[in-house]
Amino acid sequence: RSYALDSDARNETSKASSKARKQNLLVQKAYSMKHRYLGNSGFKVSELTYGNWLTHAAQVDNDAAIKTVKAALESGITSFDTADAYANLAAEPVLGEALKSERREGIEIFSKVYWPVADKKPNDHGLSRKHIMDSINGSLKRIGTDYLDLYQAHRFDYETPLEETMQAFADIVRSGKALYIGVSEWNAEQIKAGAELAKQLNFQLISNQPQYSMLWRVIEAEVIPASVASGMTQIVWSPLAQGVLTGKYLPGTKAPAGSRADDPEVAARMGGFMADEVLAAVQQLAPIAKELDLTLAQFGLAWVLQNPNVSSAIIGASRPEQVTDNVKAVGVEIPKELMEKAEAILKPFVVSDPSETKSPPKRLV
Repeated sequence: RSYALDSDARNETSKASSKARKQNLLVQKAYSMKHRYLGNSGFKVSELTYGNWLTHAAQVDNDAAIKTVKAALESGITSFDTADAYANLAAEPVLGEALKSERREGIEIFSKVYWPVADKKPNDHGLSRKHIMDSINGSLKRIGTDYLDLYQAHRFDYETPLEETMQAFADIVRSGKALYIGVSEWNAEQIKAGAELAKQLNFQLISNQPQYSMLWRVIEAEVIPASVASGMTQIVWSPLAQGVLTGKYLPGTKAPAGSRADDPEVAARMGGFMADEVLAAVQQLAPIAKELDLTLAQFGLAWVLQNPNVSSAIIGASRPEQVTDNVKAVGVEIPKELMEKAEAILKPFVVSDPSETKSPPKRLV
C-alpha cells in the first residue's frame, strides 16, 4: 500500500511536471512572437495576425479551422482578423468558437463592415449609419464578444457622406462596442479626409488594411506617406500574393490540388501573378531566402515586416503546421543587399501604380 501511494504521488508529480513543461513551452513561444503599436496609439498587435478570409466556413471544415486557430495561439499570435462578409456571415462564428475559451483581454479581435451580406437588401451594404450599426451588433453576436478591439471600414463608400460614416464610428467607440477604428483599401486622399474628420469627432483612425507584398506595392508611393502623416500604420493582407510567393506554384505546372489557384474563382483574383515568368522569378528568390535559413514563405512575410509602417501581416492557413512555419518569419532582419537583390529579381513584375488602391465606384446592391 505504501508503495502504491508513492507510485500515485510520483505519477501526480510527473503529470504536474509535464503540464508545467508544456505551459513553459507555450510561454516561450508567446514571447518569441513580437508585437508592434498600431498607429499613433498605445494598442499593440502581434506582428502576424491570423485571418480567416478564405478558409473558415469555406475551404476547410470547422474542426480543422479551430485547430489552426489553436496553433496560432500556441505560436504567440494574439491578433485575429475577420469580417462579416467572409463566407457571408459564416466565418465570424467559427473564429468566435475557436477563441471562446481564451481570456478576452489577452487577445485582439478585428472585424470589418462594407460588403453586401445576408440576403443583400439595399441597406445590407456600404458605410451608412444604419448598415454600420446593424453590422457591429451582428458581428459582436456572431463572434460572441462584448466588443471588438478594431473595427474597420472594409472599403470606401462613395454613396454615403463621409461625415455620416465617421459619426457612426465615433458613436461606436463611445458606446464601447469597438475600441479602435481603422479602414481598408482607402486611398491617400480618403485616409487624410477620414483622419481629419475623426480628429474633429474626438477619436482617431489608427490603421489601414491594404494588400501588400513583394509583388503588390501600390501603397508605397501615396498611401503610406498619408498614413504616416495621419498617425496610422498598416495591417497588410495577402503578404504572400495569394500564395504565389511561397514558391509552391511552378511555371508550366498545374496548380497543386486543393491549393488556392486550384479553385477557379480564387485563381481569377490572382491574375497575372500566375504567369509562368512571374513564377520563374519567384523560384529565383529561393537561394536568397536560404542564405537566411528561411523558406520562401518566411522570406516573403519577413520582407513586408521590414517596412516600418507595417504593424502586422495577415496570414491564413488551412493546416496548423502552416501557422507554426510562418511564425518563423517574426524578428528576422533582412540585410539591405539581400532586400535589393530580391527586389531586382521581381521588379519587372511588381505592381506599384497608386491608382490600384480603389473601392467600388457604386455599391453592389
